[in-house]
Amino acid sequence: MQVLQNIGTYVIVFCVGGLLCAIAEILIVRTKLTPARILVIFLIAGIVLEAVGVYDYIFKVCQAGISVPIVGFGAALAKGSIEAARTVGFIGAFAGGLARTAYGVGIAVVMSYIVTLVFNPRTK
Repeated sequence: MQVLQNIGTYVIVFCVGGLLCAIAEILIVRTKLTPARILVIFLIAGIVLEAVGVYDYIFKVCQAGISVPIVGFGAALAKGSIEAARTVGFIGAFAGGLARTAYGVGIAVVMSYIVTLVFNPRTK
């Protein structure tokens, strides 16, 4: 029974992640928005979802499908800022998001450096 539940979770995660990618692709193809602007739209969507308190409910259903893309990063920034603002005060709102996401950003930087050592990157 647990296997069927896991498969259902994987299907939900795959569908939600695929839906976010499809929305981004539609925005790229149908509008004049650049990928950078679409990235910012998704980031701000995560911030807004966390700020209004809806993100946690969506996360309970969608799990990694919503938390792994940039929407999850925006929500993590907002959650860290909100928590730090409540505990430290106004200045905490500026540092809290960075403190909460520092581990993931650090890993991304280190792994990017390792990839550049293994492969031969070049600009187009």
